[in-house]
Amino acid sequence: MAQLPGGTMSRRLVLVTGGSGGIGKATALGLARLGARVSIVGRDLRRTEAAADEIRAAGQRRVNVFVADLSSLAQVRRLADEVLQRLPRIDVLVNNVGGYWNTRHVTADGLERTFALNHLAPFLLTNLLLDRLTESAPARVVTVSSQAQAGGRIDFDDLQGVRDYSGARAYSQSKLANLLFTYELARTLPDASVTANAVHPGVVNTSFGAEDPGSVQRLLVPFLRPFMKKPASGATTSIQVASAPDLERVTGRYFDNGKPRRSAENSYDEAAAIRLWQVSADLVGLTSPVQPS
Repeated sequence: MAQLPGGTMSRRLVLVTGGSGGIGKATALGLARLGARVSIVGRDLRRTEAAADEIRAAGQRRVNVFVADLSSLAQVRRLADEVLQRLPRIDVLVNNVGGYWNTRHVTADGLERTFALNHLAPFLLTNLLLDRLTESAPARVVTVSSQAQAGGRIDFDDLQGVRDYSGARAYSQSKLANLLFTYELARTLPDASVTANAVHPGVVNTSFGAEDPGSVQRLLVPFLRPFMKKPASGATTSIQVASAPDLERVTGRYFDNGKPRRSAENSYDEAAAIRLWQVSADLVGLTSPVQPS
């Protein structure tokens, strides 16, 4: 791990959610190899500690571990409090955690799980940590979206999928919500001292969606696995957007395969972004969020 002493991320503090496995762990490892002091968030203590040990074994001795189920709003708030107590600065926040459920699941807060974990968790966590990110500027917020955003539609009349649930629709909606949030956050921070960008990791061979897979997943994924990216490849764009010096002031963009791309047309709907922000703030009980533009 020769990059550590003079790495491009030397002395930078990075927080990665969903860091106990898959793309999140690979992102944390990649940033640690660039010299970053990495903190990871996972749902399971044993898995998260094991991931931290792997990062330490690769040469980065300082790895902070946080444990939280981010589908719970109370645990998102507890996590934010712990992060603010333990981390004196946050140079990069990587909102990586996410999931897919073929059938409708409800969280302890009475929210549909896909929307709660994939959108509301990064929305709330980012807002709760934004003052610390601003104090640490230049800082970056990187949110993992998906090419599924291209098929997404924000159904304001049934955001929670109460009347008509589809796992694929819920997932696409949440990934479009990631973009609407990212672009609106970038607009609210016009000086780009804190940047906000989203990334598509590609189709990666992980356990994603394995908890409640659809029939298509069960039938096709075993045949497609040999052609899927490995987690390290899937993390490449997140690592780049989190660390590349030439992206320090680039904000409000969507990156796919290391390149800025144009996302779905409805992801640029500013009225929808403002409405989603306000609805999301109400759902999470955020009384003093950054005001949307």
